[in-house]
Amino acid sequence: MKKTNITDQIEALLEQLDSQEDIANATQLLHKRFFEKSLNAELDEHLGYQKNGIRKGSNSRNGVTSKTVYTEEGKFSIDTPRDREGTFEPEIIKKRQTRVPTLDSKIIYLYSQGMSTREITETVSDLYGTEISPTLVSRVTDALLDDVIEWQSRPLDDVYPIVYLDCIVVKVRQDKRVINKAIYLALGINMQGQKELLGLWISENEGAKFWLGMLTELQNRGVKDILIACVDGLTGFPDAINTVYPKTKIQLCIV
Repeated sequence: MKKTNITDQIEALLEQLDSQEDIANATQLLHKRFFEKSLNAELDEHLGYQKNGIRKGSNSRNGVTSKTVYTEEGKFSIDTPRDREGTFEPEIIKKRQTRVPTLDSKIIYLYSQGMSTREITETVSDLYGTEISPTLVSRVTDALLDDVIEWQSRPLDDVYPIVYLDCIVVKVRQDKRVINKAIYLALGINMQGQKELLGLWISENEGAKFWLGMLTELQNRGVKDILIACVDGLTGFPDAINTVYPKTKIQLCIV
């Protein structure tokens, strides 16, 4: 499967959150990951090489320091990277800074609106007086996308009693245009009776052929059997499911 836009992934994931508590927890986790990825990207730029890359000069990484930061969404702990020479001065969260403005959410929002890295840099500078380079913005957004891809390819359980397969069409901004895209969702009920979002994928429109590729991916990630698949009346859908999972019972969802 090809990489997809992080905005589409996040919007589809939010559709699966059932309560305000779920949304709050997901928001805090996203902020924590953003801060840590941003700080590591800044250290990459300061040292001139990425983690596990070829060292340039005498300075190098020296572990992390944990500290608690406070945002409008609450407080949480983050790991701040250090360098051996002590010359690293981060911009996203400065040394000894614990109160964090909403710069992080603004960058994510600007990125979701289809702005280029240079446009984000200029906007952040105009609004907050904080200088961040286009390279840093690119590294941060790429790092966040890597997190999404890692989640998308994680191993799954052997068996799911029920899996709901559905597609929703949403409007997204791409290349400064608003277009329709189909978001494919696989929502499983595991053996403990808990809901688990197995994956989501982006396509221009819904089709049985695309579902076949998705089901094959679920199989490759460890799903050996699905007892019941709940689907809509898309032509060819049952055949696509039974091609990958021949013993699965098909339950038609009627809305």
